[in-house]
Amino acid sequence: MHIAILTFDSFNELDSLIALGILNRIQKPGWKVSIASPTEYVESMNGVKMARNIDLHEASAADVVLVGSGMKTRDVIADADIMNQLQLDPAKQLIGAQCSGALVLAKLGLLEQIPACTDLTTKPWVEASGVEVLEQAFYAQGNVATAGGCLASQYLALWVIARTEGTEAAADALYYVAPVGEKTQYVERAMGNIAEYVN
Repeated sequence: MHIAILTFDSFNELDSLIALGILNRIQKPGWKVSIASPTEYVESMNGVKMARNIDLHEASAADVVLVGSGMKTRDVIADADIMNQLQLDPAKQLIGAQCSGALVLAKLGLLEQIPACTDLTTKPWVEASGVEVLEQAFYAQGNVATAGGCLASQYLALWVIARTEGTEAAADALYYVAPVGEKTQYVERAMGNIAEYVN
């Protein structure tokens, strides 16, 4: 199972790295989580420099592709070279987007007749692309999911694990990282938010 997290310049660390951390709680042969970027290095909105693991071409062949967000997502979707490298297929892959990552899915035509979740700043731009924006943290339809709000990135990670490894594995992964003294309630609430979207 190869999971690619698309991460662009001026990325939001919470969006890419929370998902990365939770997804990597799965310790089994063949399970791999990669940061994918169009350039060898990307810099976050707060100045953190990070090296990619794979390029966008390799990311397009992953079993799961999650699109992180950042301050320059509108520049990303305007860049034909970047967008042409993204060959995503929900018939063959699980595909998710975090906050402004919904703009990437909309540009690729993956949100046609599918409502989306996103952050408050990005909401008007997603709506302008013709996509209905929901006032909730997570939504999935078939193999396409979106999350809104930085800390909702945990829901994308849980959805991926639940869809591929089962709900017990997802709950266990979150239990490990949940706050001490709040673990049971935290996991129950989070799992409740994705439950109806796990087939």
